[in-house]
Amino acid sequence: MVSPLHHVVWFRRDLRIANNPTWSAASQQADEVTALFVLDPALFDRAGPFRQAALVAHLTALDEELRARGGRLRIEHGNPTKVVAQTAQELGAAAVHWNTDTTPYAARRDAAVADALSSNIHTHWGTLVHEPGRVLTGKGTLSKVFTPFWKVWDRTEMSPWVTGEGTASIAAEVGSPLPDIAGVDAMAGGEAAARERLHDFMTRADDYLDTRDLPAVNGTSRLSADLRFGTLSPREIADVAGETTAGRSGFVRQLAWRDWYAHLLGQHPTMPTSAIKPAYNNIAWRNDSDEFEAWKHGQTGYPIVDAGMRQLLNTGWMHNRARMIVGSFLVKDLLVDWRMGERWFRHLLVDADMSQNVGNWQWVAGCGTDAAPYFRVFNPWLQSKKFDKDGEYIRQWVPELASLSAKHIHEPAAVAPLDLAAAGVTLGDTYPYPIVDHAAARDRALETFKAALNSD
Repeated sequence: MVSPLHHVVWFRRDLRIANNPTWSAASQQADEVTALFVLDPALFDRAGPFRQAALVAHLTALDEELRARGGRLRIEHGNPTKVVAQTAQELGAAAVHWNTDTTPYAARRDAAVADALSSNIHTHWGTLVHEPGRVLTGKGTLSKVFTPFWKVWDRTEMSPWVTGEGTASIAAEVGSPLPDIAGVDAMAGGEAAARERLHDFMTRADDYLDTRDLPAVNGTSRLSADLRFGTLSPREIADVAGETTAGRSGFVRQLAWRDWYAHLLGQHPTMPTSAIKPAYNNIAWRNDSDEFEAWKHGQTGYPIVDAGMRQLLNTGWMHNRARMIVGSFLVKDLLVDWRMGERWFRHLLVDADMSQNVGNWQWVAGCGTDAAPYFRVFNPWLQSKKFDKDGEYIRQWVPELASLSAKHIHEPAAVAPLDLAAAGVTLGDTYPYPIVDHAAARDRALETFKAALNSD
């Protein structure tokens, strides 16, 4: 009797069945498929509680999808460089499939797994709209400026993916249990819930350009975590959104940013630790530990900054406009190394994606490709008044200031003592004084950055 042809699908950042080329290929080519996820402590233990809880929720939902098909998701704990090969050998698997990635860790891990495997290897690009090398300049290089990249990206046809689902049976071995993440409210897991979030956003997508910068308004897609875990294909998102209106086109453009940063990281694997523009490695950072702690915990005395940081601490997510404001404040006002902020974000964010996180932090610091110039320093008072005009976002996350008027809530340090007292605010007691003077800090930052660039 001939043994059934067995393949393994190694799930990573692609926790879905639909529109997943690894699953399509394996389920069509094999008689039986093992759906494998390796809980890697090197990644899981460094993640914050919200990302851990989201991962468990998505894995649970994926297991339910597979159970409905007669199989189970096999969970194994340990180092993938050993576990994947051991599992494939145990099963006598003829092939292992996975969707590849551009992070330095993934590149090292995947190379080690490939070396350890005796099975055939099939890799796919199921995590991006366009894979690296697909969107190039006329000279055949990756653009260092986003707009030219976007123009080519937008007219580039998607490379073919294996689609559909085959008839392979699914192995029912469950492996090890998932960890219990207590005390954290996780997002609804799985691709069905993700698709509901996508269709909910489509009811608001036409207004995206008008609302995306307002942190008190439900104006962004909130799909970043689904993209990070792969519960939705970025191609499906692009197809559903389309570009029939300015708002939808502006949203799809964000998927191009996502691809661009992933492509850049693949080409510049030192991005997490070194500025793409080398001169910025010469900056004399202050890295004051007390100020860094105040920033991390939303105690800077700048309400819009504190609102963003507290939203991150309490939910594992932060509005994109707030991310830019708090990033600029850390790097420019406090002169704290952008890498420290990047690591803090990467630890806490439920949607933490190395290429996006690193790319955006380098953009804020002015040290990446097509970055904001170093002399662009966000004024937190003005940003607050412009994008949270009535102070609703601040009131939600900095409730000790909730009784201040829309006029006063953005800059309590400039409010008369009687007005503060009437709102129950005591600077230095119920709410901190600003930990830095913005105007002086801006001048200090410009001098420091200019000195670094001139020393190169």
